[in-house]
Amino acid sequence: MFNRKLRPGQQGTKKLVEQYGDRLLNVRYIYNAISEVKMKTVVLVEEQKPWTKKRQYIPPNKIMHLKVEYDEVQIRNLVKSCGGRWNKEKGYWEIAYRQVQILGLENRILNN
Repeated sequence: MFNRKLRPGQQGTKKLVEQYGDRLLNVRYIYNAISEVKMKTVVLVEEQKPWTKKRQYIPPNKIMHLKVEYDEVQIRNLVKSCGGRWNKEKGYWEIAYRQVQILGLENRILNN
């Protein structure tokens, strides 16, 4: 068995382009040498509507970098109490994303 995939407008698709128009995505011919059968399939667009990509999934255990100012003692203590660690070299707090969500500090995440 072998097959051939064609784009609209190529030889072998013209009648289907007339029939389906812009809805036609591709045409595939499937040849079965054993049963001596040729099959023709079409891929059509059934529905088209606006779509926006969902936010990128972040694993709950991913370590995030948080910016907490020196004078924000309450926030610093919260982060510390939830397992956050201060990275002295980089100047930010490191804490699991799950904890960031619990504390509601997503707006303080630095680009990782």
